[in-house]
Amino acid sequence: QVQVVESGGGLVQPGGSLRLSCAASMSRSIFTFNAMGWYRQAPGKQRELVARISTGSSPNYADSVKGRFILSRDNAKNTVYLQMSSLKPEDTAVYYCHSAIGDAWGQGTQVTVSS
Repeated sequence: QVQVVESGGGLVQPGGSLRLSCAASMSRSIFTFNAMGWYRQAPGKQRELVARISTGSSPNYADSVKGRFILSRDNAKNTVYLQMSSLKPEDTAVYYCHSAIGDAWGQGTQVTVSS
C-alpha cells in the first residue's frame, strides 16, 4: 500500500514563501515513473489541482499559481517539492499530495497566508 506524507505547511505573511515536501513510500525505480501532484482545498470549496508532474515532462500548473509556484522532484529521495512564493491570502488551504500509483493521498498540510 502506497503512503504519501506531506510536510512544510504553516503560517506566512502575504508575499512570503513556503516549501512543501511530499515523500512517497515505494521503490525508487517505481517512483521514477510515478506522476505526483499537489492539490488544495479551501474552506467551503472543492479540492483543486495546484500542480502535477509526470515522468519526462514539465510540470503543469493551475493558472492561479503560474509564475509563483514551482513543482520539482528528487527521484533519489522519492520526494516532490512545491516551492511557493509571492503567497496570497487566497492561497490559504489544506494542501494534499497525491500519488498516481496507488491513487494515494496524504493527510494534508495547512497553509495559511495572513498578516
